[in-house]
Amino acid sequence: VDYAFQELDMLPNGFSVPEGREKPWGTGHAVLCCKNYVNQPFAAINADDFYGPSAYRQINACLAKQTGEYCMVGFRLKNTLTDDGTVARGLCETNANNHLTNITEITNIIDCSYENAEGKKILLPPDSVVSMNMWGFNTDLFDYLEEGFNKFLSEKINVPKAEYFLPFQIDELIKKGEKNVEVLVAEDK
Repeated sequence: VDYAFQELDMLPNGFSVPEGREKPWGTGHAVLCCKNYVNQPFAAINADDFYGPSAYRQINACLAKQTGEYCMVGFRLKNTLTDDGTVARGLCETNANNHLTNITEITNIIDCSYENAEGKKILLPPDSVVSMNMWGFNTDLFDYLEEGFNKFLSEKINVPKAEYFLPFQIDELIKKGEKNVEVLVAEDK
């Protein structure tokens, strides 16, 4: 077992931590901090979510194929809700090949609905596929993350709470046509 730690000062040459910065640089930076420890296809997950056994089996099977593409395990919205308040989820859209085309981040979801910016209640289909950030990657991701993190720092290094989010980098790769992300669906709760 190796441990990689996300430190504020783990920045590319030419950048330094601005005075007063306390917040970590985000999930994209966290995965980038693993670069020196990972040399084969890998999964990245949130430490504070429960994914379920079939989700792990599916992502393992996908990564074992070593196709060069990425994957993501999605879940049915109804299986990701809690009795203890609201959740935030990424609503997934896919094409005919089951490749991810778009994720729309939605916050304050409760009972398969949320309020939009105008205060109107929007119902979501309970079987909608949502992301809970269970991703499968190849090591080429690190090159994309380095490039994206440099760009992020050039634009937002002095924004105290700005974060370099992993899903935003993946979305950019999809939109540019550089990567496909196969969406696997787990029925776990």
